[in-house]
Amino acid sequence: MAFGRYARVDRHNSSNNCLTISIVVFVTACLIGVWITMSSSIGPASLGITLDLFMGGMPKKVNGNNTYAPAPEDTSKGSLSQASPLDEGNPDISENVDVTPKKSHPAQKVVEDLVSENEEGNTRAKEINGGEDNKVSGDYQVNRGSDGMSLGTKNDPEKIERAGELETKVEETRDNQDKIPPTKEDIVAADSLGQSDKAGQEQSEDPKEGYLEDKPSETESSERLPFENPPPIEPLMTQVAKSEKEKALANSPLSMHLRNYRWKVCNTTSGPDYIPCLDNIKAIKRLHGISHYEHMERHCPDEPPICLVPLPKGYRTPIRWPKSKDMIWFANVPSTRLAEYKKDQNWVRVHGRYTTFPGGGTQFKNGALHYIDFIQKTLPDIAWGKRTRVILDVGCGVASFGGYLFERGVLTMSLAPKDVHEAQVQFALERGIPAILAVMGSRRLPFPSNVFDIVHCARCRVPWHAEGGRLLLELNRVLRPGGYFVWSATPVYRRGAEDSGIWKDMSMLTKSMCWELVKVGKDELNKVSAAIFRKPTSNDCYERRPKNDPPLCEESDDPNSAWYTLLTPCIHKVPLDPSVRGSQWPASWPSRLENSPYWLKGSETGVSPNDFYDDYNHWKHVRGSSYMNGIGVDWSVVRNVMDMKASHGGFAAALKDLPLWVMNVVPVNSSDTLPIIYERGLLGLYHDWCESFNTYPRSYDLLHANHLFSDLKQRCNFVAVMAEVDRVLRPGGKLIVRDDPVTISEVESVVKSLHWRIKFMQLRDNEALLCVEKTFWRPTEVETIVAAIVP
Repeated sequence: MAFGRYARVDRHNSSNNCLTISIVVFVTACLIGVWITMSSSIGPASLGITLDLFMGGMPKKVNGNNTYAPAPEDTSKGSLSQASPLDEGNPDISENVDVTPKKSHPAQKVVEDLVSENEEGNTRAKEINGGEDNKVSGDYQVNRGSDGMSLGTKNDPEKIERAGELETKVEETRDNQDKIPPTKEDIVAADSLGQSDKAGQEQSEDPKEGYLEDKPSETESSERLPFENPPPIEPLMTQVAKSEKEKALANSPLSMHLRNYRWKVCNTTSGPDYIPCLDNIKAIKRLHGISHYEHMERHCPDEPPICLVPLPKGYRTPIRWPKSKDMIWFANVPSTRLAEYKKDQNWVRVHGRYTTFPGGGTQFKNGALHYIDFIQKTLPDIAWGKRTRVILDVGCGVASFGGYLFERGVLTMSLAPKDVHEAQVQFALERGIPAILAVMGSRRLPFPSNVFDIVHCARCRVPWHAEGGRLLLELNRVLRPGGYFVWSATPVYRRGAEDSGIWKDMSMLTKSMCWELVKVGKDELNKVSAAIFRKPTSNDCYERRPKNDPPLCEESDDPNSAWYTLLTPCIHKVPLDPSVRGSQWPASWPSRLENSPYWLKGSETGVSPNDFYDDYNHWKHVRGSSYMNGIGVDWSVVRNVMDMKASHGGFAAALKDLPLWVMNVVPVNSSDTLPIIYERGLLGLYHDWCESFNTYPRSYDLLHANHLFSDLKQRCNFVAVMAEVDRVLRPGGKLIVRDDPVTISEVESVVKSLHWRIKFMQLRDNEALLCVEKTFWRPTEVETIVAAIVP
């Protein structure tokens, strides 16, 4: 046989082949095990999808343009209601999108890239959200000098310039990152997850746009979201039934109309600072006189505007609190007039791309904190943050007084008109300080009576002594019995003819109003003085006056009537009944926040102590179970908050431990619960949401609307209401809406037409929850508002 020398070789190869095959099989099995182990480490929460989808189950159907799915009745499972960072800003995801990860694992790569970006801290999400990563956060580096001090406090031009150079380098690094082309796997992964949406790409040309997403929660809540009232036990709705219900809501005639609405940019003289009810030039020209500052009061157009206010050139996400107290972006409020006009008083300064606030004022050039301590030293009974919690600062300037009172546990309603002191309230809000636009004119301020612990005026340019003290009598209305009026102005300490005459008139007026001059203190550092008056706590003095001048108000005059109510030069009597609000001083802070007011049982609001505590407990539960980590809000970047329908102030009270403040708005057609809010040591005002709010555009980081829009759409132009919401909210800001499902669907349609992002949506039979995020998008078409154009 012809085996020759190959016989042994062939037999040897056969044995080795068996061994080789065994080894290959073993290694392959190991690799498969490792692959499975690694795959299992990517949980559903990382992708923002359910466990069923992640494990290859049937994908949930996404209807029409909706980027959400209804909350499953079995809330023990995950929910597609939580928007994923991979599908945000994507309003046109088609039906039956299969988001199941493929064997090639492109989704895993996207997740790993997101984690890597988060660890490096270099994503533009950090820039937009004002992240706290010290290595790359522009806000942190810009506002910290080499000595660790706040640049805004130091106001060192060299440090600010160095910080600016560092910020520029950071921005260049981010821009370079943007130029890195995506890999093929990234594109495949994005397409498979619905990221190839054209509408999302058209939202904005701003380079920062598209990086506002919040990271998914580490643990998705397995509990139902707490609505205002627990829903009754109802038969479970099938997924098909839910899908059909959503289709019906989304395809209703009104929703279709709202979704396809063509927005335009407002063309006005005020441009990016347009305030419809204060910039109605046509109405102002028709006024018969302006002796009582009528031209600075509200004059709303007959038809509210339904256009969008443009962004200032170069606008960017505001610097975060507390750095914003000292420094803001100049481009966000591009005004230099105050810096020039008040350059010797340390109000505000411009340093290149930044506007800085040294903390001074007309009466406290050497800093607000010293001035604040000087007031308490003059009268220790003021007790900032304990006895004194809520104050009104009239003629606030850039609100440094109110800004630094945060450090003393005091909330300040800073108030000033839109006048020659250009943008002062806008500066305040950009800094993160509560402020509104209002004038002491012919109408009452939008506050109830007897609510402020202190009213402060530092050279506020208000003629308190004129016309029988009509404006000082308005302060008397809103000042709490036993509260103080702190007046720091030249008539208190100068002895010129004019100042002496004003002091004499003020002394006579306050005496006739039964105000007691408690103390006159002198600030040696600032070379100023302050007079402190006290409102009476009884009516004895009024009854002993030789003349009824100023007169007592008629019994029919409601002291709490404050919406478009003309000033009445009279004095309301002090409440004496122990069960009536104003007869006693509130409990010290923070006790007053959490305890029912002593007068609530007998109040005319129809609210009982049980209602008060139920409301408070409800919002604490809502905050803890969903708002803090379940709806896509990064609370670390939230500072200015508005509760558009505040009720008892429970929402604001539930956020008490966060570094933010809440403007509590009580609609004029709702129950008058604003006195309860002030009694708790919170801020608020009256308003009608069919009209524009007295604030500058881009004032708030978050708006909260609890069962508000379902009422407004019945009596207001709903598109105009949403245009006002867009005007007030900052790009990157959040809107949280709780309402009936039909209204939520209509709101969703409007915000999609605005190119906002759906962060979270959950529907039930009787109630629904929606959280959306405003983007930088602005339309290209223009609408001229003739009434707001100066000829």
